[in-house]
Amino acid sequence: MPTQTDTKNLTLRIDRALADQARTVADVDGSTVSDVIRDALAEHVERRRKDPEFQALLRRNLERHQELLNMLADS
Repeated sequence: MPTQTDTKNLTLRIDRALADQARTVADVDGSTVSDVIRDALAEHVERRRKDPEFQALLRRNLERHQELLNMLADS
């Protein structure tokens, strides 16, 4: 379990039906809604990391930011 200094509090707005579904999943699993959301988010991030299209977008984004940083550094 992460320590308090390793965590970040977020405010999440979702529709009531999805919140109820998450609560039901948590209840059935004997878990918390926070755990359900953390698990779902971790799975989503992992899927994106493995997606070649996402990786291409990520590389283009990094290149663009590097160009901007270089421009600022040269000023």
